Amino acid sequence: MTLLFLFDINNTLIHIPIGSGGYAMSWIEAIAAVFGLLCIWFASKEKTINYLFGLINVSLFSIIFYQIQLYALLLLQVFFFFANIYGWYAWTRPQRSGDGLVVRWLDKEKAAIISVFVLLSILLLTFYIDPVFFALANFTVEMLNFFGAGLAAPVLQPDAFPFLDSTVTVLSVIAQILMTRKYVENWILWIVINIISVGLYATQGVFVLSIQYTLLLFIAINGTREWAQNAKTSKVPQHTKTKPLFSE
Repeated sequence: MTLLFLFDINNTLIHIPIGSGGYAMSWIEAIAAVFGLLCIWFASKEKTINYLFGLINVSLFSIIFYQIQLYALLLLQVFFFFANIYGWYAWTRPQRSGDGLVVRWLDKEKAAIISVFVLLSILLLTFYIDPVFFALANFTVEMLNFFGAGLAAPVLQPDAFPFLDSTVTVLSVIAQILMTRKYVENWILWIVINIISVGLYATQGVFVLSIQYTLLLFIAINGTREWAQNAKTSKVPQHTKTKPLFSE
């Protein structure tokens, strides 16, 4: 089995008798899912190695989305890739106090600013999700073709669930950023994301992903519990309490 064949989504690992006609899970989907679960599990345990698993996970999903021509989701994986690199750096870089980042809650000012930003972003993306993602998809194809990919222009249908899709997209970006800074609220957002995702994927007949996000939901609930407990015993340096989100 060649490496390229392993990355092919048509290389079936197992046929799962679920949904209409069953579901052929490819090797790359299975491997990506395993690394995704490992990433979230170790993040809930506050282990820096989660970022290594996260980098592998998003890289594999980028290959999957490239093959099935979901270019907007591919671009989201690119964001997650660099967010994982930043998170790895932030979790291991000593702070001014000489210690690493500590688990803590957002202060009221930051929480209010982020909440307003999230609400406005979700509303704007809900109304403009189709033109935004159509433009991103076409831009991605043009960039890939510039490097000789030879892809046809993507044929995209309107978003089936614009509000829920926008909510998951915006919350995923914010949750990932909050995780890199060790804010407990990231897990609360992941709980919301996973609940929505379970329903969305089940509605669309992608039952394997629905099951995966059910597992992620329980990990996120456990992550919330453990990080909330850690936040009670974490000693947050005074100079970090009023700093901007990325300046600590």
